[in-house]
Amino acid sequence: MKTYRLALIGFGNVGQGLAQILRDRGPELGERYGATFQIVAVCDFLQGSLYNPVGLDPAVLLAAVENDGHLRNIEAPQQGWDAEETISGSKADIIVEMSYTNLETGEPATSHVRWALQAGKHVATTNKGPIALHYAELADMARQNKVEIEAEGTVMSGTPAIHLGRDQLAGAGIKRIQGILNGTTNYILTQMEGGASYADALREAQVQGYAEADPTGDVEGIDAAGKVVILANLLMGESLTMADVKRTGITGITLEDVGAARAAGERWKLIGTIERKNGQIQASVQPVRLPLSHPLASVSGATNAITYATDLLGDVTLVGPGAGRIETGYAVVSDLLAIHRAKKQ
Repeated sequence: MKTYRLALIGFGNVGQGLAQILRDRGPELGERYGATFQIVAVCDFLQGSLYNPVGLDPAVLLAAVENDGHLRNIEAPQQGWDAEETISGSKADIIVEMSYTNLETGEPATSHVRWALQAGKHVATTNKGPIALHYAELADMARQNKVEIEAEGTVMSGTPAIHLGRDQLAGAGIKRIQGILNGTTNYILTQMEGGASYADALREAQVQGYAEADPTGDVEGIDAAGKVVILANLLMGESLTMADVKRTGITGITLEDVGAARAAGERWKLIGTIERKNGQIQASVQPVRLPLSHPLASVSGATNAITYATDLLGDVTLVGPGAGRIETGYAVVSDLLAIHRAKKQ
């Protein structure tokens, strides 16, 4: 049985979802895959920082957050380390980076990932910033230090869009990727299909917790554009930047537009597209009127979906949740198992 020591950078919803899975399913993972994952460090700007080389019980961590709202009452040999000290000072094998995403600079997450790779530690991250903005550099750093970097949770949460495209479809010849990559905008458009105005649909999305108080990143397509860059670079071998993605959000879609599409047997969706034409890659995020027969047209609510157009299999469509505490926590678990498989070879 191989034991991997984990240092968690960030212990918000995703970190707590991971802890819950390890609490409830850790023994099952060990029996089935020959790998156990032991949390030895947690560093969270708001909740506190702990390091215990013999391990931190995920049940205790979760109870502390639920009862106290922080981790500072848990006894541990080391408390108060910042992220850099946690990454360099803990005897963790894998750094799980789950801090907040910044798609303008990628910080502080990119520094966290660099420190981990330079220290010869594997990385699993749900953070779009480092992967969208600096993946080529980070992947090269991982190769040089003979460690792995995994990022399933950066696109479609725990729905395995990256692992499917990178691994199972590796030889199928992906020539185009189209996806509903942002659940907030899909929820808003679904509500508008039911007759709600854009403003009312946005308010409902905020009430339901799908949209932030400032929804710009979602409704203007910035979040989806980051995911398009990640998919292009990880699955199609490109080196796109955010500036390479032609981007239009959904703020201009009216009920009249929705009605016109319906009358034509079509439905509006915010679609991220990556396509190779005449040797050139084209990437966009924009509202598209899809015929109802299109596999993405029937995907409603906050659900995400992606269609891979391939040479050998035709179209392959994957539908699943694009957000959620347990769902994104599962993405980390799938990355941890991918690291384990890579190290067994």
